[in-house]
Amino acid sequence: MNPALLPVLVGGLNSPRHHHQGLRTIAIFEALKGAVVLLAGFGLLAMGGPNAGQVAETLVARTHFNPANDSPRIFIEAEAHLSSAHLWGLAGLAAAYCAVRFTEAYGLWRERRWAEWLAALSGAIYVPIEVYAWWHHPSWISAGAVIINLAIVTYLTAILIEARNHRQLVEKKT
Repeated sequence: MNPALLPVLVGGLNSPRHHHQGLRTIAIFEALKGAVVLLAGFGLLAMGGPNAGQVAETLVARTHFNPANDSPRIFIEAEAHLSSAHLWGLAGLAAAYCAVRFTEAYGLWRERRWAEWLAALSGAIYVPIEVYAWWHHPSWISAGAVIINLAIVTYLTAILIEARNHRQLVEKKT
């Protein structure tokens, strides 16, 4: 057996070291997404209670949105009809999303193969949704979301294919 192959075999399914910086960059991006949703979840909980409608109206006013337009009006009406159970349900969904994003970020930071699969699959799930949003409401933000997500999915897919090919090469040599 070739001694140079020992770290690959002992390390199991850890990714090749030359992808270190790319995986760390994606890990930071995923952690930031989780943090934003976590803050939004805490914001939802903070807005709940007897003054929720007033908080929504104040928020719309401070952002200088026209409350008669669809988006701010929908936000105000949704906040006014949001029950405590719905609020806790949304906060629970936000917490679950954050847990997945933070777990994914940890795994990518530690260069774990399962995290590469999780990131590639979870990113691929969002591509059709983001393309649909961009198609129906074109903006720089929606275009950026599509481009960034496609880049991440493509990069992670390339890493996974490279690792599979490397494993097959190692198996043939042993």
